[in-house]
Amino acid sequence: MIQAVVKKGKVLAERVPTPNVSDGCLLIKLVNSCISAGTEVSNVGDTGKPLYKRALEQPDQVREVLNFVRTNGIEKTIQKIKGTLDGGKPTGYSVAGVVIGVGSGVTGFQVGDHVAAAGAGLANHAEYVDVPQNLVMHIPEGLDFKQASTVTLGGIAMQGVRRCDLRLGETCVVVGAGILGLLAQQMLQASGVRTIVTDIDDKRLQLAKDLGAGLVLNPMNDDVVKLANNFTGGYGTDAVLFTAATGSSEPLSQSFKMCKRKGKVVLVGVSGMELKRGDMYVKELDFLISTSYGPGRYDNNYEGKGLDYPYAYVRWTENRNMTEYLRLLKEGKVNVTSLISAEWPIESVEEAFVSLKSKEKPIITLLDYGTENIPNILKATLPEQRIDLKAKSKKKGAIQVALVGAGSFATGMHLPNMLKLGKKYQLRAIVNRKGQKGVAFGNQFKANYTTTNYEEVLNDPEVDLVMICTRHDNHAALVLQALEAGKHAFVEKPLATNSADLEAIKAFYAKGNETKPVLMTGFNRRFSKYLQAVHKQTSKRVNPLFVHYRMNAGYIPLDHWTHEHGGRIIGECCHIIDTMTFLTQSELVSISQESLTPNNEKFSHTDNRSIVLKYKDGSVCTIHYFAVGSKKYPKEFMEVHFDEKTIIMEDYKKLTGFGVKVPSLGSSIAQKGQLEELDALYNTLSGKTDKWPIELWDMVQTTVASFMINEEVLQKEVSLKETTF
Repeated sequence: MIQAVVKKGKVLAERVPTPNVSDGCLLIKLVNSCISAGTEVSNVGDTGKPLYKRALEQPDQVREVLNFVRTNGIEKTIQKIKGTLDGGKPTGYSVAGVVIGVGSGVTGFQVGDHVAAAGAGLANHAEYVDVPQNLVMHIPEGLDFKQASTVTLGGIAMQGVRRCDLRLGETCVVVGAGILGLLAQQMLQASGVRTIVTDIDDKRLQLAKDLGAGLVLNPMNDDVVKLANNFTGGYGTDAVLFTAATGSSEPLSQSFKMCKRKGKVVLVGVSGMELKRGDMYVKELDFLISTSYGPGRYDNNYEGKGLDYPYAYVRWTENRNMTEYLRLLKEGKVNVTSLISAEWPIESVEEAFVSLKSKEKPIITLLDYGTENIPNILKATLPEQRIDLKAKSKKKGAIQVALVGAGSFATGMHLPNMLKLGKKYQLRAIVNRKGQKGVAFGNQFKANYTTTNYEEVLNDPEVDLVMICTRHDNHAALVLQALEAGKHAFVEKPLATNSADLEAIKAFYAKGNETKPVLMTGFNRRFSKYLQAVHKQTSKRVNPLFVHYRMNAGYIPLDHWTHEHGGRIIGECCHIIDTMTFLTQSELVSISQESLTPNNEKFSHTDNRSIVLKYKDGSVCTIHYFAVGSKKYPKEFMEVHFDEKTIIMEDYKKLTGFGVKVPSLGSSIAQKGQLEELDALYNTLSGKTDKWPIELWDMVQTTVASFMINEEVLQKEVSLKETTF
């Protein structure tokens, strides 16, 4: 399919794989999409600025980059930045089209429905989009796709109007006669509110006048404060709805001056934020922010998971706002047709964006995707789910890898490490839900192709190894599919998030006597040079180990996805459980744990645990895993005590021995074994060794232990039988 991609100050039409429909989502074949002349054009311009200017304007992102350097080093940081700049990013957030796929759990929609959809990063300018159901609205019968494709902009304008909270007969000044201002003006008038519109463009002011504005003013020529005051009988306006985009603070100052006592200014657009106390204090004015489309915006429970707010308590959610906007269009109470100035085919999206920078820039510009093939698409399989990239010769003896899930860890760690390992690995394919990312990283790391269809790589005879780096909840299912297809599987931790999925993997290896594919879980720490050096000493011990491991995991807000599907114990603490088994080389016999009891809801007991593991060889290992510590304090620390000897490992940067000689190891960044684990896996897959990097019983034991700790099972005996191959 064709998708608009922003790269270095330009918007290009690129061919990317067509998405599948996701659970809770609707797959939509677009007919039209609407370009936001404000937000999108501004974002495109930002990508064309030199890096130093962008750094000065976005200090938060600079801090993120510096943190990445401290964690991963300069080389990987440069690769990450280059990949981001060269790969570009999607754009668009207001579309209309036809439903061609309904995801699991979605109600109220069916294939063939005409719908509008919203959402940055979701409802992009692309032939096909996959959008969560709470961001999708039915188009009323009789309303065309062109008008409906402005739905998101209508929702933004409507939320601003609702924040003004005006009554019949009151007055509102709309600052800015762009698309948001002209739509908001009409909504205010439909509510019986008298309107004044200000703008520096006389042609746009004439449009506002034609649409029924009581007064239009140009701040370049008119004394807007005085004239607005006269229009309201000397009292001042009840509210100002600020929809303009400017870096100056003067228009905002004028907005406060136009208000009556106890009035309000609602900011929808962009303004310089130098506030003058005198503008607000004497009149006791309210200054409000209007957040995008309305209640539900930026709430993943609402937008991502489809959990609606109760109608009786939240009357106007973002979905209800946009649905109401579509009704106003259908009934002719809002006229958007007269604002549509230009329409371009998606193939000409670059020219469409260039036209928005001209002096005669249109108010609304639409992209067109055509309707000719929709009847056939409804009956056929999805087109173009695979995009072939630059062809390259196959490395002799290299393991051919299909990466599933092009997230930041996979693309920032595993793919650069495969390049470092030279002839041992070769990236053949990337499978990613969002096709544009697959193309971007596929080109950067020289894959043969990218696809949104997992079956594509399972059926590819050239693929040797499937590397699974998706979110935790689907790890086990993807692993099982790969193994059943005869592919070796490397899965980032955890191996599974529940017992049923783990049992299915165990059952696969238990049935039959034939040679089975290799399975490896990304428990990388055991492969680090630091733990390898510790293990070299502990393997010569006479008595059991006494180990203490501290992981200062850092606070993550409780609504973050890492707290789902087993949370951080199953998703991260499993690393440390695996480390303990690696050092003891023994089976667990019991587990006990205690959790923090927080006094409020900021912290959770689930990721603040003190854990004691007792092993069959007599070793005792304690883990302190917590999220209440300072992020400025080092993340990981380990003490290993045995036979009157002590070894201290500090954050995978330093190793110190007391009573025992250890190698003089040191590094400026934490070296946790991600490169070495791939080297170990290669040795197995290439036949250099017939031993798995981590044996199955070992991976199963760690996974079961994480389940038990997560379920707060105390002093429960662990019964794990070693699996033979």
